[in-house]
Amino acid sequence: MKNYQNLTIKQWASEDRPREKLLSKGISALSDAELIAILLSTGTKKISAVDLGKLILASVNNNLHLLGKQSVNDLMKIDGIGQAKAISIIAALELGKRRKNTDLEKVKITDSKTVSEIFQPILGDLPHEEFWALYLSRSNQIIDKEKISTGGVAGTVIDNKIILKHAIEKLASSIVLVHNHPSGNTQPSTNDKTITEKIKHAAQYIDIQILDHIIIGDTNYYSFADEGIM
Repeated sequence: MKNYQNLTIKQWASEDRPREKLLSKGISALSDAELIAILLSTGTKKISAVDLGKLILASVNNNLHLLGKQSVNDLMKIDGIGQAKAISIIAALELGKRRKNTDLEKVKITDSKTVSEIFQPILGDLPHEEFWALYLSRSNQIIDKEKISTGGVAGTVIDNKIILKHAIEKLASSIVLVHNHPSGNTQPSTNDKTITEKIKHAAQYIDIQILDHIIIGDTNYYSFADEGIM
């Protein structure tokens, strides 16, 4: 194995430089640190971009999920990371999240896992609670998804009328309720259960079905329907 200590990336063998390696071997051949190095473009006078990428990963225990939770200010606490580099990383992570949510109108909701895959990139990294509604057609295809409210660390206020008003306007036949728990604990609170029952009861009067209420955690989720409490 080559020893690249104290060498700049330009002094590395061409097959080991991140950009050249990507072109010659494909993007899957790159390590996480090398991918971050490409985003950073340059390192510092003391360390290469790849080593700087390793420092960034080390700051989150090499956990890309935790990296997705970092803010620009968090990243700027790392020696060698200025505002521009921090913004590049945050922007790339956000693009990755948004990529998972393209062409939603083609998606048919068949189970709770499908819903979690849509909302995990949106809600899983947030430090505060958000409540969303997923509006579905009679065939369970997605009509639209909508953020209903934003709250604090421990909760958010839900207006049932807004959810049902928008469902009528969108001609939705059913709704899946979704919110996150920033703590990572996906077990529903008493308030979560009460809200679910209230919305479900009100929706019955306008012939709209509440199919599920899903709570998103860091890497997992809880489904009211799967647990038989809908």
